[in-house]
Amino acid sequence: MESILSQATETTTGLTLEEIIFCTLTSFILGFLISFVYIICNKKYSKNYIITLVILPILVQAVIMMVNGNLGTGVAIMGAFNLVRFRSIPGSSKEIGVIFLTMAVGLATGMGYISFALLIAVTVSLILVLLTKLNYGGSKEIHKNIKILLPENIDFTHLFEDLLSQYTSSYQLDKIRTTNMGSMFELTYDVILKKDKNEKELIDEIRCRNGNLTVSLAKPENLQEEL
Repeated sequence: MESILSQATETTTGLTLEEIIFCTLTSFILGFLISFVYIICNKKYSKNYIITLVILPILVQAVIMMVNGNLGTGVAIMGAFNLVRFRSIPGSSKEIGVIFLTMAVGLATGMGYISFALLIAVTVSLILVLLTKLNYGGSKEIHKNIKILLPENIDFTHLFEDLLSQYTSSYQLDKIRTTNMGSMFELTYDVILKKDKNEKELIDEIRCRNGNLTVSLAKPENLQEEL
């Protein structure tokens, strides 16, 4: 766990080309490993985000090598890097966690702790794969949002209560709004579906009561991946 750059930091000779190349290759390999693990653990991902995971350890390593132990310069540079987040879209908690992992790997390789970087990258990657495969923390209940469009002349107060009681274990009317220049209502229900019930049958039953207008069944927005 000793730094391969300890001799360079203790003397004024600086870094050798061999040390820089070795650390850079290690950063690239570990960044590629982390990006590959992220692809395995996620069904949806951005190509640009995957590429960023590969190159981020190299960039962080380069910054740390340029700082070369100067704490004040390091704080100033990391403060400048922090401004980047204001130019990017919000990420999920998993995405932010993986970014921190790649940054940690880059910090370790930039300081010459190759074995430590390898240990952290492999250990966290294995834990991430294991927890994903086991669905750790995943809810066993099927939460959904049902959005129902119906004409303004229909009284919706108790219109769908019997259907929702039949197909769901719990339901709540979260939002009512007008649409289409006020000629229609859109109802949004937060429901927990029963496992033995068919979603298509529920939608068909609702369509028979709302005049065959639009009915959508989707994952609630507040349950999307977030920090």
